[in-house]
Amino acid sequence: MNPSRTAQEKKTVELMIRLYCRHKEGNRTLCRECSDLLAYSLRRLDKCKFSNNKPTCRRCPVHCYSPDMRERIRAVMRWTGPRMLLYHPMAAVRHLLREYLGT
Repeated sequence: MNPSRTAQEKKTVELMIRLYCRHKEGNRTLCRECSDLLAYSLRRLDKCKFSNNKPTCRRCPVHCYSPDMRERIRAVMRWTGPRMLLYHPMAAVRHLLREYLGT
């Protein structure tokens, strides 16, 4: 059974936020700001009008994040992007394929 596209996106964003909070900020558990960002991101994915046909966020025609949360998630993604191949290679490759092949 393959998990839905939305479920995979949720897992990927959670991995990214947790990696950022632990390694960049030095926290053992999610800090309040990262926890809030994760909850916000998961709510946005639940409400995505594209559902399982969702493009990656960078390629999405609808920017559903508020400006401040969008900057926060960009900072997380910018920092974790190169590190995902080391810490979570399968999730990173899957995300890259979706980003560049539109699958």
